[in-house]
Amino acid sequence: MRFYFTEQQEKFRCQVRDFLEEQLQAGAFSVHSASLVGPVSREFSRKMAEKGWIGLTWPQKYGGQGRTYVDKMILNEELFRVQAPVGYHFSADRQVGPALMKFGSEWQREHFLPRIVRAEEGIDFCLLFSEPNAGSDLASVATRAERDGDSYIVSGQKVWTSGGHDADYGWLLAKTNLDPEVRSHLSCSEFILDMHAPGVTVRPLVNIAGVHSFNEVFLDDVRVHERYLVGRENEGFKQIMAQVDYERAGIERLMQNYPVFSRLKDHVLHLDKTALDAGRYAWIRDALAGLEVDFQTGRLLCYYTAWLVDQGGNVSSQAALTKSFCTQFEQRVNDIALQILGPVGQIGQGGPWRPPVFIEDLVESYLWGPSYTLQGGSVEILKNIVAQRGLGLPRA
Repeated sequence: MRFYFTEQQEKFRCQVRDFLEEQLQAGAFSVHSASLVGPVSREFSRKMAEKGWIGLTWPQKYGGQGRTYVDKMILNEELFRVQAPVGYHFSADRQVGPALMKFGSEWQREHFLPRIVRAEEGIDFCLLFSEPNAGSDLASVATRAERDGDSYIVSGQKVWTSGGHDADYGWLLAKTNLDPEVRSHLSCSEFILDMHAPGVTVRPLVNIAGVHSFNEVFLDDVRVHERYLVGRENEGFKQIMAQVDYERAGIERLMQNYPVFSRLKDHVLHLDKTALDAGRYAWIRDALAGLEVDFQTGRLLCYYTAWLVDQGGNVSSQAALTKSFCTQFEQRVNDIALQILGPVGQIGQGGPWRPPVFIEDLVESYLWGPSYTLQGGSVEILKNIVAQRGLGLPRA
């Protein structure tokens, strides 16, 4: 990998920055650390669609631009630098579209891909994977999809469904082979689920930060036509394992709370050294320097993974390594920011008690922090992937 960008890529970065600056100046959104992919704004997604920036890496025959994953990483880095509201199209662009191109039927590609690229109304996707007893061990899903003529009857429960209350479709994993003698890894299938279908109930889960982002989804005898089966029956787990690399290797895993990190650096830069004990100032300086080194390391890991994808390489262990490193960095940002600010850093926004030293969104980001190393695969699972697929170590 060459550690520089081409002239064309630098020009593209400037185009993205100029667009985002125009949107900020127009009041289309404001810069806040938020959930993983920020707010849902179809209006903003439509503007990105007009630029051709949704499906950027997809082949032109599916409405994409046929550009590289490094180009897409550049786009996402600039989007997450200001926490742009990409929630409407993000899951479909990052994960659903590439999966349909690889495993989907021609009807599914023709029906969904152009609509995703154009950010049409009614094309917001959520992921229906995790269950109360199947999080890190995804093969243990208990949701059932039983064949009934030309359809499947789906029953079960999903949990921690990000954006499920806004979504039009769910990307669902369910068990289609109910024979207990068949290994769970060979008994699951993938479906596209209409989130407004009879029998689908979405209930909010409010997290410790007081934010409604997650949901639990109940599926009570939901009828799903066979044309919404993605790929081959009972091969869903294998298909998902080929898809999660897109989810794990994104730079959003490094920059979910980037505004907090940016404001922390600005705060330390303007500290009055004379008002601090020399030892404490030295610790603050060294702690921030360590964070900057870690950020640049995580950034290079993200770009290296994107470059490997462009070379056609297997990025499974590299994507797991990247996500593991980046999400732990994000947690350290919040921890060190609170240590630098001291007790006043625990005071939230607004009110008469707002301190003179204040980093917006720090409290909310800190409360979000425990989820960083769980969502999309826990650190423990990711380390196992690195050990087994990357280093070739045997299972314990």
